Amino acid sequence: MTALAEPRPTASTESSSISDAKPSWKIKLLYDGDCPLCLREVNFLTQKDAGRGLVAFVDVAADDYSAVDNGGIDFETAMGRIHAVLPNGSSVKNVEVFRRIYEILGMGWVYAVTKWPVIGPLVDAAYGVWADLRLKVTGRGDLAAVVAEREQRLAQMKACGEEGRCQVDD
Repeated sequence: MTALAEPRPTASTESSSISDAKPSWKIKLLYDGDCPLCLREVNFLTQKDAGRGLVAFVDVAADDYSAVDNGGIDFETAMGRIHAVLPNGSSVKNVEVFRRIYEILGMGWVYAVTKWPVIGPLVDAAYGVWADLRLKVTGRGDLAAVVAEREQRLAQMKACGEEGRCQVDD
């Protein structure tokens, strides 16, 4: 496995603009930046986007990830199944995310077969199994453990304040 060359950006740097203007991206991919397989896919898609800004990438594993900025999709939901947000604020999930992203990037043929009546439901079911196993396969336990670890880490960060200085009671 090759090491990733670029550091993972924070979620806030990838969110849509503060203004009410229509975003320049066509789809916003919510991905797990702690998942090596997810990062490989994001790196591939970033290369295919080639700086056009058609796809916005948002790392849901970043400590500053905000559901409010991302279609109301909370951390636990985003970690359970892949999601994407559309410019109108609606969202898609599961294999439909890949169908849409690949089509937007001009590679719709890759997932075209998944639109067929028999193949589509089989691929969707296979993705469901994969999504349920993804965290364990990548060595991170189950979804409940990942959510609990995040909540604990964020609570500790909040208790320590912005300077990172924690109060210790004697």
